[in-house]
Amino acid sequence: MKFENTGIENMKADLNRLDEVMLDYGLVREGQWDYERVTYDRKFELKEGVFYLRLRGYAVEGDIGAHRAVIQLMTPLLGKHYYPHGVEYGDGEKFPSSLVSQCQKIIADVTKEIEKFSI
Repeated sequence: MKFENTGIENMKADLNRLDEVMLDYGLVREGQWDYERVTYDRKFELKEGVFYLRLRGYAVEGDIGAHRAVIQLMTPLLGKHYYPHGVEYGDGEKFPSSLVSQCQKIIADVTKEIEKFSI
């Protein structure tokens, strides 16, 4: 599921500041990066299954590996995990409405924080 028109997809921000803000909201980067892309995930374990809120971005300046980069954020995603295949984001997936609402609030709160230092 894509969270369209949240405003976050229009933002660019410093990688180190992004790492701090995302972690404050439970969105973890860990090993989810290469030299051009980053992915922040928050895991939700519910009775309906395991879900991930994913915020992605790519470097428009600098080097992620050197922790000196400006990141262009992209449209947030919500996916359901299927063992052993991975996470599915398709339109045919069913997501609990309470989870969707929670993710929308997290995205709105993160966007508000990033606005303070967005480039």
